Amino acid sequence: MAITQSDVVYTAVATAENGRDGRVSTDDGKLDVVVNPPKEQGGSGNGTNPEQLFAAGYSACFQGALAVVARQEGADITGSTVTAKVGIGKNDDGFGLIVEIAASIPNVDAAAAKALVEKAHQVCPYSKATRGNITVTLSA
Repeated sequence: MAITQSDVVYTAVATAENGRDGRVSTDDGKLDVVVNPPKEQGGSGNGTNPEQLFAAGYSACFQGALAVVARQEGADITGSTVTAKVGIGKNDDGFGLIVEIAASIPNVDAAAAKALVEKAHQVCPYSKATRGNITVTLSA
């Protein structure tokens, strides 16, 4: 279910200058980074890129969702990590993204880890935003 503006509790604000070959900064100054296309796309690769920033945000958000479902299930996710791989490639409309989410949850068995990851995928705001728009694969 979509939220309305009155439901918003926080809004992040970032501004890009010169697109994929420039800089991105937030209004509070906490993030101010040079962005450059990766070498694989003909760029210098000297700065970060939008795919890395998306992977960082998605992995952090998904880890938070995993913590929520773990609390609900009474599961111990101490020492867990979530890695997001964000790929970009050409498609019929220009370019598209694909995501792989891999969770390592050392204190639960494989079946429980898989179930927790599936449940986290249902509640993670990034997963909700991408559902039906890009391919997201999960592993635990």
